[in-house]
Amino acid sequence: MEIGLIGLGKMGGNMAQRIRNAGHTVFGFDRSPDSARDVASLEELVEKLAAPRAVWVMVPAGGPTDETIKALGELLSEGDLIIDGGNSKYTDDQRHAEELSKKSINFVDCGVSGGVWGLQNGYALMCGGAADDVAKVKPIFDALKPEGEFGYVHAGGVGAGHFTKMVHNGIEYGIMQSYAEGYELMAASPIVENVTETMNSWREGTVIRSWLLDLAVKALQEDPGLSKIRGFAQDSGEGRWTIEAAIDNAVPLPSITASLFARFSSRQDDSPTMKMVAALRNQFGGHAVGAVGDSTPPPVS
Repeated sequence: MEIGLIGLGKMGGNMAQRIRNAGHTVFGFDRSPDSARDVASLEELVEKLAAPRAVWVMVPAGGPTDETIKALGELLSEGDLIIDGGNSKYTDDQRHAEELSKKSINFVDCGVSGGVWGLQNGYALMCGGAADDVAKVKPIFDALKPEGEFGYVHAGGVGAGHFTKMVHNGIEYGIMQSYAEGYELMAASPIVENVTETMNSWREGTVIRSWLLDLAVKALQEDPGLSKIRGFAQDSGEGRWTIEAAIDNAVPLPSITASLFARFSSRQDDSPTMKMVAALRNQFGGHAVGAVGDSTPPPVS
């Protein structure tokens, strides 16, 4: 089948190639003239596609996605279909679907996981929307998903795709934090002599083996001690939305919540919270505190 794909960055560009590898036709558009785009405008993209059209939007969540979907809503026709494959919030999907339905344009949301390895390994896809709409673009989903039984789900109605991807990313936060904390503890221990090989040994036969563990070992093999990496971790939004949804549904998420707050801590060179903790310990117990600019920790007391 034919599909238009908007956004040819690290994810979108590889997705376009994987779809083409499966024998489908992709017309790619990106705002950058230096990209591997096939058309120079949304208007040209729509003209290239035969009706009923399918257009996959793969741009940053929020304003860029809103603007792109609004523009497509003015260009597409009754019976056409828009797929939002970015990391949009599930509540945005419901708003987009409602606005597009007034013009009889269909909408599917699709959470995509796989990162830069997706071209080679396939992408995990979590879709939301009406069954008939999802079925129209199932050949594209089949092209993108990993080979085998797993890696694709029609999770439910509009918004279910991005909701489940949001939960997926919240779980990812927690797993990454656990591996990172375990690494730090072993590195601090005077009795563990080979942290990298220890983590490498966990990759087979253990209950904590995973692709994220594989990547952790790869990072340590490339940069022992992680001396080339700054201890700063951004959050892309899904972690916050997961916790908001947990509050809305009265579901406790202590691990995921703690992992998000740990990322906030990583952005503080000299944590105001820990300054206050140190000051209070000094006030009530006379515990030693370090001077500003002194990287040597005070003695344990």
